[in-house]
Amino acid sequence: MAHKFEIYKDKAEAFRVRFSYNSEVMFSTQGYSSKASAQNAIDSIKKNSPGAPVEDNC
Repeated sequence: MAHKFEIYKDKAEAFRVRFSYNSEVMFSTQGYSSKASAQNAIDSIKKNSPGAPVEDNC
């Protein structure tokens, strides 16, 4: 698979989500106190991002 979401624990034991495409990390989220909250973040990104506008600040 070329892309994936991954839930992992950081050094502070917070749950985080990172998104990778072709094995390159594209972004990671803030830390969450529960795995369920991290999964909610993934669900929200999937639901709300298809039509997200691109803002060019250059």
